[in-house]
Amino acid sequence: MRIRARDDGQVTIEFLGMTPLIILTLVLMWQFVLLGYTYTLAGNAADEAVRAGTAVPEGARQAACQQAGLDKLPDAWSGEVDCGTEGGFVKATVTLHVPVLFPGSIGFPFDVEGHAGAVEEVKD
Repeated sequence: MRIRARDDGQVTIEFLGMTPLIILTLVLMWQFVLLGYTYTLAGNAADEAVRAGTAVPEGARQAACQQAGLDKLPDAWSGEVDCGTEGGFVKATVTLHVPVLFPGSIGFPFDVEGHAGAVEEVKD
């Protein structure tokens, strides 16, 4: 009986020791989820931008691409849309900032890019 009395609270102490590691693991997993979601948003925004850019004349392409690319993005994600034409092929690049832990807060010093392309439908 005396030996068992010395083990009282051992699980509590071990759990308290592991708690910071558990929290750090959850925070890192959440950050990777945000990173993956940002890649998904960038790819989808590029698809939307190039789809809108193929249906308008070249003079209005950049404005149509930019509006379509940023239109469906959540407010917490900011970025830029760039569209261009090269040999009858419309290309869109969307650059988004990756948030740190909470969307809408500070961002990492690197950006995520999404690219899309489609054949031009309208000629000037």
